[in-house]
Amino acid sequence: MQKLREEIGEVLAPLVEMETDQVLGLLEIPPEPEFGDLAFPCFTLAKTLKKPPPVIAKELSEKLSGQTGRLWDKTEPRGPYLNFYIAPKAYSHEVLKKAWEEQDQYGHSDQGNGQNVTIDYSSPNIAKPFGVGHIRSTVIGHSLYLIYRALGYNSIGINHLGDWGTQFGKLIVAFNRWGEEDKLKDDPVEYLYRLYVQFHQEVEADPALDDEARSWFKKLESGEKEAVSYWEHFRQLSLDAYASIYSRLGIEFEYYHGESHYNQMLERVINMVQEQQIARESEGALIIDLEPYNLPPVMLRKKDGATLYITRDLAAAIYRKETFDFARSLYVVGAEQTLHFQQLFKVLELLGFNWASQCVHVPFGMIRFKEGRMSTRAGKIILLEEVLDRAVAMARDIIEEKNPDLADKESAAEAVGLGAVRFGDLSNDRVKNIEFDWEKVLDFSGETAAYIQYAHARICSIIRKAEPGLMDWNDEAAGCLQKEEEITLVKTLARLPDKVIDSAESFKPSILARYLIDVAREFNRFYHNCPVLSSEPEIQQARLLLINATRQVLANGLALLGITAPEEM
Repeated sequence: MQKLREEIGEVLAPLVEMETDQVLGLLEIPPEPEFGDLAFPCFTLAKTLKKPPPVIAKELSEKLSGQTGRLWDKTEPRGPYLNFYIAPKAYSHEVLKKAWEEQDQYGHSDQGNGQNVTIDYSSPNIAKPFGVGHIRSTVIGHSLYLIYRALGYNSIGINHLGDWGTQFGKLIVAFNRWGEEDKLKDDPVEYLYRLYVQFHQEVEADPALDDEARSWFKKLESGEKEAVSYWEHFRQLSLDAYASIYSRLGIEFEYYHGESHYNQMLERVINMVQEQQIARESEGALIIDLEPYNLPPVMLRKKDGATLYITRDLAAAIYRKETFDFARSLYVVGAEQTLHFQQLFKVLELLGFNWASQCVHVPFGMIRFKEGRMSTRAGKIILLEEVLDRAVAMARDIIEEKNPDLADKESAAEAVGLGAVRFGDLSNDRVKNIEFDWEKVLDFSGETAAYIQYAHARICSIIRKAEPGLMDWNDEAAGCLQKEEEITLVKTLARLPDKVIDSAESFKPSILARYLIDVAREFNRFYHNCPVLSSEPEIQQARLLLINATRQVLANGLALLGITAPEEM
């Protein structure tokens, strides 16, 4: 597709008296296939040429009459647009060869040129179970991590753990009063969570527990040995438990820099805002007035000297820029924190950091439950591990029913089950809320990961049955595709590189996810109408090259969503 764009840009540029890059920036894909494959809108020329756009489109078409390119073979004006149509044989050859040569790198590029992109995602709270509410940040952030890496950036995953705050004072109190070390060893995070819930139940009858908790947290902030020992113990037990979930999801982080990581940097932040004279004292607290920017004021330090969450985020942003010199810094955090990030980025800007514009909040909607919003204090939570286990179990049952002779059912069930949960999130526009529903998350029909994975497995099965020699590259065969279903599938495969870029620029893996559904759908339409193994040898080889490219696109696209493409299901 990029080569087609460039070829059209070079032809059009002198005719419209524009630079080639300007023309490339205007080219767009028409909404319907009959309108061509690329369209040049003539609106921008109307003012200088003093003619209606439809007239300009018609005149340009007349100038190009009889002219063809290597990858396009005709033009046609339609209203204010000049439409270009591909040359099927040459275009098919180009797309299939690129997929054949680049293999698992097809769709990738080096546009990032090795620049660093920090991605803050997942970020569970220490000593609390990994609930399904964490799935959105985790899978969206991980997919963006993979997508940016595929575009030549150096992705740096940062897990900004919730590992500091008064909740640790509450946890220490709860463990001292009601905890047992033996029970803690059996299921650490679940046990700590139950103690945390118990604290909030008991404090209603005994408010003095809150004072005791604040006292313990003050000891922790002061570095008292006993308090720090409790905190380190609870933190490590939680990290060990989270590690098994991340391993199962195929996720690794470069850094587990939680809130506590920035404790020693907070005084520097306070000094900065005071030296820049952008903060003032108000009733003993240190605040920054953001009302001139239509934002509420920000408190950086309470009157008792305690710092706040935004103080830590300022320290974290400065640390990340100084440490990684990022080209972009992404925060994959729920939409309910939008105001927080608006304030954070504005304060960084007021501090004189030009790189504040490189910081991006990537918001997403909430997962809602039929019984109401999830609350860890009330003890209402659906465990992510429970969701994953149930998804895999359902996948196993379906595989047992459909393919009981499959050699490795467990691996296939794990791939399909985990893929269903991931795709169930990633296929939705991240800004929308999702109502958590077992039936929807675990529905293996329709527009799901299983639909895409099955298309991949079916192609692998066809390729295994093909004569070995027919799977070799053949220049002549690659240009033999002519049927409408074949050409439509080729055009769809050609869009993978653009879809990867679009997903990165919009921070929406859903663009790639929805595209893969289109690929699987077009493959199934092709397969229904175009026999592969029973066709004539020359056509058979062409179609084998086509489905091999399709397999590659499905595998590469799923990989960027963090989903496995099984060869058998």
